[in-house]
Amino acid sequence: GLEVETIELGVVTISGNNSENISKLEEALNHHGFEIIKDDTEELIEQLKITLIQKLESQELSNLSEFLPKVFHKSYSALSRLFSKTEGITIEKYLINLKIEKVKEYIQLGQLNFSEIAYALNYTNSGHLARQFKNVTGMSMSEFKTLQNWDRKSIDQIV
Repeated sequence: GLEVETIELGVVTISGNNSENISKLEEALNHHGFEIIKDDTEELIEQLKITLIQKLESQELSNLSEFLPKVFHKSYSALSRLFSKTEGITIEKYLINLKIEKVKEYIQLGQLNFSEIAYALNYTNSGHLARQFKNVTGMSMSEFKTLQNWDRKSIDQIV
């Protein structure tokens, strides 16, 4: 059979290589909305997404055009072109979408005001965040706060 060795964000390492078991694993993953990545480009894009999610969670959003090439040993323009071609949006737009989902989470938790949320996500001011939030969601942060049904996407559904 297959044995799980490690589990991290976006990565499960297994031992054992029985093709029948791999097929069953792939079926089970697909049933739950996951997939096994077999292509180098897909793997790079997933690693890029994981890196951006981790950076957002740790609130270390430094200059992406300097940071990402160091991590992935490719130029930022090459990473950006590949990401856009594969995902249909730019790295910057993806990061904005991640940030907006994080804003929704902060609003739901109710522990920070809008200025504190903007600061936590490295926005220069809350007005900039408010404009991006409205552009992405079609509503203001105040309107979102009053909703009964929080319209949130899981991190793996953001594109």
